[in-house]
Amino acid sequence: MSAPLPQKGLGPGLPVMAPQQQQQPGMPPQGALREISPVYLCRIGQETVQDIVTRTMEIFQITRATQLPNGVTQSQAAYQDRFGKLQEHLRQLTLLFRKLRLLYERCMEMTPDLQESPAELVPYVSEETAAVRVEPCSPAVIQERQEVLEKVRQKNQEMKVLMDQMRNLLWDVNAMLTMRK
Repeated sequence: MSAPLPQKGLGPGLPVMAPQQQQQPGMPPQGALREISPVYLCRIGQETVQDIVTRTMEIFQITRATQLPNGVTQSQAAYQDRFGKLQEHLRQLTLLFRKLRLLYERCMEMTPDLQESPAELVPYVSEETAAVRVEPCSPAVIQERQEVLEKVRQKNQEMKVLMDQMRNLLWDVNAMLTMRK
């Protein structure tokens, strides 16, 4: 029912197999898969997500360029060409999502100690909020925080004054341009 995933390299410019092993091009050896780090898999996952976004944007561009059938006859060849492109992009998207799922599962297998439950990742799961334990800070940290906050307030005030001056200047320029016409 579903087509098998094509075996491609794991990413552009990234070595897939050891130099001493010879196999089919693009097919990593089984030993190399065991030596791939989770960071490398995440990088491949990031590239896969970028490919998914690119393909999705291309699909939207094709559909945006497609004219609705409002009584105007279109050539059957153009319709078939667009339909073929859409089908190919959708097929590629399916493969990319499968690849992403495999990468995710492999990362989860390799890093069982780093797995967090979704409740820990999403800040507001329900109406109830869990009590947060706050450890007391040293007086030096509190003082530094206050100093930084004060500097931010001062900079914000300076920026507000500058924005007001720019607004007034633009108002005057626009008024002069209007009077000249």
